[in-house]
Amino acid sequence: MRLTGRRTSSNIQDRRGMSGKAIGIGGGIIGVIIAAVVTFLSGGNMGDVARVAFNSMQDNGNTTQTRQLDAEDQRLYDLASKVLAGTEDVWTKKFQEEGWGEYTPPQMVIYSGSIQTGCGQGTAQVGPFYCSADQTVYIDLDFFKTMQQDIGASGDFTYAYVIAHEVGHHVQNLLGTLGKAHSAMAQTSEAEANKISVCLELQADCYAGIWGYADNEMFGSIEPGDIENAINAASKIGDDYLQKKAYGREMPESFNHGRSEWRVYWLSKGLKSGDPDVADTFTGQYPPR
Repeated sequence: MRLTGRRTSSNIQDRRGMSGKAIGIGGGIIGVIIAAVVTFLSGGNMGDVARVAFNSMQDNGNTTQTRQLDAEDQRLYDLASKVLAGTEDVWTKKFQEEGWGEYTPPQMVIYSGSIQTGCGQGTAQVGPFYCSADQTVYIDLDFFKTMQQDIGASGDFTYAYVIAHEVGHHVQNLLGTLGKAHSAMAQTSEAEANKISVCLELQADCYAGIWGYADNEMFGSIEPGDIENAINAASKIGDDYLQKKAYGREMPESFNHGRSEWRVYWLSKGLKSGDPDVADTFTGQYPPR
């Protein structure tokens, strides 16, 4: 991904290098994400997610330590700041074009280990997440390193896709989609709530693709291999893929992000069109296609 000369965002805070719990990776962060996300998106809150992740860390011998930052940590921070700035530019323009009013960008907090948020305690093992209560995206940048280690997903545009997906949830929040979906989820069965969650997540994937299309139009940011890397990542963060990796089988009734093929489909749809109108994952059919 071409980011040279790009501006950085002023809506980012660096809270790394502070004392906190060391993260014990153990069997792999991706497996923990499944359990945590299932808890959160099936009706739990951020505190429930944190407890799932914390319980999974207990056996890993955590100790208190001060985070030492290296050159790659700083490079990833710079990437995150520039990608966030790109989402600000793209969505500010999109909101104007669509008549959605003024776009208010989210904050982004880069942290290590654990963090107190408006949604409760968050941990790195939950993975990147968006908290609507404080309109902030939280990321431990070690997640990107773990993506490469655990599922073979890497590349700067892949990391940008992860960030743009979380910003996609902020877009949903501003448009009222997120609040309506969460209200509906709280009033229905777990199985139906999971289906609503899938629609939310696939729409965020499509919004990430729309951002990628528009960012490339504005800045010429996409280089050869970038889209292939992002598609590869989407194919490896579907519920079916992660559940098979963690448990040796898939559990469709607990899907809350969608199958790999669905995530690839919606990311690709956004990347090909750049049009927010194509991101209607709440079509009444399931899975949304």
